[in-house]
Amino acid sequence: MRASLIYGAGDVRVETVPDPVVEQPTDAVVRVVRACVCGSDLHPYHSLEAREQGIPMGHEAVGVVEETGSEVSGVGEGDLVVVPFAFSDNTCPICRDGFHTACPHGGFVSGAQAEYLRVPQASGTLVTVPGGRDGVDDDVLASLLTLSDVYLTGYHAAVMARVRPGHTVTVIGDGAVGLSSVLAAKRLGAERIILMGRHRARTDLGREWGATDVVAERGDEGVAAVEELTDGLGSQVVLEAVGHMPAYEQSHGVLRPGGVISRVGVPQYELAGVGFGSLFGKNATLTGGPAPVRAYLEEHIPLVLDRTLEPGRVFDRELPVGDTPEAYRLMDSREALKVMVRP
Repeated sequence: MRASLIYGAGDVRVETVPDPVVEQPTDAVVRVVRACVCGSDLHPYHSLEAREQGIPMGHEAVGVVEETGSEVSGVGEGDLVVVPFAFSDNTCPICRDGFHTACPHGGFVSGAQAEYLRVPQASGTLVTVPGGRDGVDDDVLASLLTLSDVYLTGYHAAVMARVRPGHTVTVIGDGAVGLSSVLAAKRLGAERIILMGRHRARTDLGREWGATDVVAERGDEGVAAVEELTDGLGSQVVLEAVGHMPAYEQSHGVLRPGGVISRVGVPQYELAGVGFGSLFGKNATLTGGPAPVRAYLEEHIPLVLDRTLEPGRVFDRELPVGDTPEAYRLMDSREALKVMVRP
């Protein structure tokens, strides 16, 4: 099969590799129908040291089950499934608490930017789409794909921040996760949503999805702009969808005392301010983490199927798997918001 591998910063290649097989009785092999490039994939694209052995890339997929191990139940050959970016057993106490990304029998999916994918813990991980592949239009397929990561990551940010009606929410970042956070905050009833981003095509979609204000400035100027919009009070909730320290510092700067910062951008730093001049002094809460999308899938698949929810609009390019290196280039150069990859 063809698969995408990364060999170092800026070096993504599509190669022919052996097809995956069932290795454990709890595995399934899925034929990938749609995959994509994630903003978090750009971190190794920027910084991975050169290596002789390529790393399989991609963790978001919708596909059709081709084969299952002897202990797999609940999904079978021919089922259309959403593949969460983390696999889990869905039965342990941590999964029952709703934090599947910390499952002691789980891990993170890799290799989805390919024609086939092996999924461990298939019974607990894969979620079937009623009706199967037939009759699912491309736009619905795109929205189902966002449920494997990007939309439900934005939703998780809002859930962990306990967004509720009447809240003022500031979203840091106008990438796909940031825009998904806007949509999720709106669905949870936020009264005012301030989107901090500077790319007009993206912020326009953010406005369509519920952003009431857009702030293009960054740093101290951005903080001052949010303070002006909020009569000097700041934002009760900040959803940080970038992962770099300046975004965290901006989050703290615009936060109202007593507020919540919810981070879902993969942190590219190890420490964040927790002393008197930061979280302590503001009585602030810091939350967020890898989104347990498996916990939210059953609730959201019907909303996508009846088009109540259309987060697939974050995809503005679609390329065949053989052109995956170009997909990385387009996203890295910000010529594309999010690129879908198909067989």
